[in-house]
Amino acid sequence: MPQDQETPIIVKKVHKGHGHHGGAWKVAYADFVTAMMALFIVLWILGQDEKVVQNVAGYFKDPVGFSDKMRSIIEGKSDLPSIIDSAFIKRKMREEEEKQLESMGNEIINQLKNTPEFEKLADQVKIEIAKEGLRIEMIDSANDIFFEVGTSELKPEAIKLLEKISANLQKLPNKVVIEGHTDSRPYSGEGRGYSNFELSSERANAARRVLVLSGLPTGRVDEVRGYADTRLLDKNDPFSVVNRRISIVIKYATEEPE
Repeated sequence: MPQDQETPIIVKKVHKGHGHHGGAWKVAYADFVTAMMALFIVLWILGQDEKVVQNVAGYFKDPVGFSDKMRSIIEGKSDLPSIIDSAFIKRKMREEEEKQLESMGNEIINQLKNTPEFEKLADQVKIEIAKEGLRIEMIDSANDIFFEVGTSELKPEAIKLLEKISANLQKLPNKVVIEGHTDSRPYSGEGRGYSNFELSSERANAARRVLVLSGLPTGRVDEVRGYADTRLLDKNDPFSVVNRRISIVIKYATEEPE
């Protein structure tokens, strides 16, 4: 080969692949972790008080947190919290709690219907969502199945029913209100002596004692009320037996949304 002729240089390029699926799995995994983090944040917020809810709502509205308004909200010095965000969170928290209470109400009804000793009492128990929370009403009948006539002495069937209700109440931390109601049949003396107010209060207290003796913590009882005949269930017939009842209200734990 002549000395003035250059030797050719051959360069071979090797093309390497990225392996099976490339890096797509990393993106999917990152999305999964992000979604899980968001879920845990929401669950954590549901268990916090109002101040924390406002602070978290403020953070997501202004993550940097350097504005004067947001800084004052975080430090708790502002009277102008993020009303829209906090109200939305309150509504969601109330909706979740309402579902939880409804589920408990359905569970109690199913227990009564599927237990032979309570089967005949199932029609005497009414459960509904009310303004204060879940209302459980033990409505008396013409046979006086819950109380002896004119007294606050609970019958054995009523005691067993209250024990069953108490076991369910213990599953939630909510406060409880116990109410006593009577019909409009008056006592002698035109209310100047023993009256339906005393009777309804004593019946509510009798129910409270059974609930507590069955395991409900005393601190869970928020109020005991005696309404006499001022909250008639059947307003068209003040003397109807359905007006004689005990009401147990499981109060909402979350603040009512505006």
